[in-house]
Amino acid sequence: MLHLNVLLFSPIQENTYLLHDDEGNCAVIDPGCYSPEERELLSRTITDLKLNPVLLLNTHCHLDHVFGNRYVAETYGLELHIHPLEKQMLDLAPVSGLMWDMPFENYEGPIHHLQPGRNIMLGVEELEVIFTPGHSPGSVSFLSRAQGFVISGDVLFREGVGRTDLPGGNFTTLSDTIIRELYTLPDATVVHSGHGPATTIGWEKTHNRFVCMPG
Repeated sequence: MLHLNVLLFSPIQENTYLLHDDEGNCAVIDPGCYSPEERELLSRTITDLKLNPVLLLNTHCHLDHVFGNRYVAETYGLELHIHPLEKQMLDLAPVSGLMWDMPFENYEGPIHHLQPGRNIMLGVEELEVIFTPGHSPGSVSFLSRAQGFVISGDVLFREGVGRTDLPGGNFTTLSDTIIRELYTLPDATVVHSGHGPATTIGWEKTHNRFVCMPG
């Protein structure tokens, strides 16, 4: 069985997820820890939960989702997994950091490419990789079909969607992605977003004012 812990990091209020199985194998998803205190909180939480980080995953590579990549990689000996179309966003993240007056050291290690249709194993548990562009060119979501939840990054929020005015964003693409890839999931599927509270697919299909279910 998979378990999910969320930590809220940085002034941008980004959700960092620790996804782990019954054996303690852990995927660190979108580490947004920026300050030394936040990095300490992340490590302390991993220690307190007796977790063994084995995967470093980014749904996408906007700066608030990658602040902690380097720290996690160096602390736990991990290598980064992203969609190939996100490499440019990763490279641009430090420039965005300077624009936000939030300089940081970017991840510089090996990169492994996430491919839709090639699922991720966390111990014996399976995560489906779904290609969900629009907010960012190579954004992906991680779906546990067995347990009925999806980690959507900044694609879909509770009664909201990811902004599309950033480089590589496109609202038509985002809307089509949500309708085709997310709204086709069971209504009870829980959506864990990159910011804000969790929601469900059923709630968003009827209450999301930005992307409505056709018909």
